[in-house]
Amino acid sequence: MIVSAHVATGAAGGALVGSRLAAMVVGAGLHAVGDAIPHRDISSRRFEVCSGVMGLAALVLRRGLLDPATLGAAACAAPDLEHVLPFPRPGGRKLFPTHRVEGWHRSGGIPAWAQLAGAAGILALVLRA
Repeated sequence: MIVSAHVATGAAGGALVGSRLAAMVVGAGLHAVGDAIPHRDISSRRFEVCSGVMGLAALVLRRGLLDPATLGAAACAAPDLEHVLPFPRPGGRKLFPTHRVEGWHRSGGIPAWAQLAGAAGILALVLRA
């Protein structure tokens, strides 16, 4: 999934569970689920980073830094940091399981525009709550 979709689904999951720790666990799990769904990615790394940061910033401003929705969003988006930061790669493999298991992260399926629209809608609901 695109980063903003990870932010939005993580925020929704965190808001639903209501606990900070559970929100982080659910957020990481939702990242894995999002990667398993065939999807198209956005080719602009800059857009991906900016849209994810803006979604997280909106959550922090509206709900607070330690709100379960914010923590769920951060936990759901965090695994994609290894695509842009120089994290260690033991044996040349990425760290997050869905990024290193062959066949888990598949292209096709949901177009990027649909993910972006869905993310905007989900995030709007979480921010309004």
